[in-house]
Amino acid sequence: MKHKRQFPHASPYTDRHGKRRWRFRKGGFSAELGTEYGSDDFVRRYEAALEGHRVRGLIGVERTKPGSVSALVASYYRSPEFLSLSDSTKRVYRGVIEKFREAHGDKPVKLMQRRHVQNILAEKAETPTAANNLRKRLITLLDHAVSLDWRQDNPARATKPYRVDSTGFHTWDEGEIARFFEVHEPGTLAHRAVTLMLYTGAARVDVVKLGPWNVKGDRIEYRRQKTARTGGVLVSIPMHADLCDVLAGLPDDRPFLATRRGKARSAEGLGNLVRQWCDKAGLAACSAHGLRKACARRLAEAGATAHEIGAVTGHKTLSEVQRYTAEAQREGMADSAFGKLIARPNGEQNVVNLPERFANPQVNPLKKGDKS
Repeated sequence: MKHKRQFPHASPYTDRHGKRRWRFRKGGFSAELGTEYGSDDFVRRYEAALEGHRVRGLIGVERTKPGSVSALVASYYRSPEFLSLSDSTKRVYRGVIEKFREAHGDKPVKLMQRRHVQNILAEKAETPTAANNLRKRLITLLDHAVSLDWRQDNPARATKPYRVDSTGFHTWDEGEIARFFEVHEPGTLAHRAVTLMLYTGAARVDVVKLGPWNVKGDRIEYRRQKTARTGGVLVSIPMHADLCDVLAGLPDDRPFLATRRGKARSAEGLGNLVRQWCDKAGLAACSAHGLRKACARRLAEAGATAHEIGAVTGHKTLSEVQRYTAEAQREGMADSAFGKLIARPNGEQNVVNLPERFANPQVNPLKKGDKS
């Protein structure tokens, strides 16, 4: 199965000492990325290479036309809105924006109309999620154009998102979890990583930073990086016995999922490892993010409320929780619901019947001519 490349324009090569290294190449620009694909050092170098390529392309007035899409993108990258984003979010946004910029960078922003936006999105109609992601970024860019007085309106807002039939990342079921642990036994990094994600519901960007310093008594506490701009949502959850067993005896001076050098892994590096581990177990549909959804599913099937699940996953809205728990075992939950409907020993329905209150009287007391 072909998987999406995490780092576009990064390619491997062998140096004169026979060692495998990575290099960034794009449009005549080149930069070294090191030897450890997906490591923190690799990611830092990759980000610097992207920035170096961007800045190189902006040298000289003749390289960026005033009022063009490329000039708008450059201005947005310098805006407080973009600079306040987390590094991981910046990377995701750039991945979408730069592809749009390469195709339309020389076009004037003021001439863009709704039909142009619709045609651009239609090119991604076969991948509706990608089309919707591009639409969001176009809305942001054109909002920025309005704030610069380059335009009076935002034509991207007048378009409609594509319907997405998929439920997103596949939620691991119990059979898949069992299969993974059959292949990856206790004591392996794979077993530890999946257990940690399964019993915390933490996202990749958060789980790679978890360590002994997050253990407070019999609980794990951390603040979500995704909401760091607003102080970060505090997540405080009790440690499951299985998780305690897996973490017991680990060094107290490094992250739970540390590299061989004792450093924190990058979120992308962990995602790549989970992909490899799942492929080895024959679980092509499973991914790191699916473990977060599996944690929410388990809680829903155990009878936890949406508010309770949100306290574990760190979601801010109930709609996000409901999206994550969409694949909970609905049949079992329906049985539980009807069990509550008929709960009396004598078998009578456990509902309130107020016929007098809801009756529709034949005589309207307010009917004209009523003397009562």
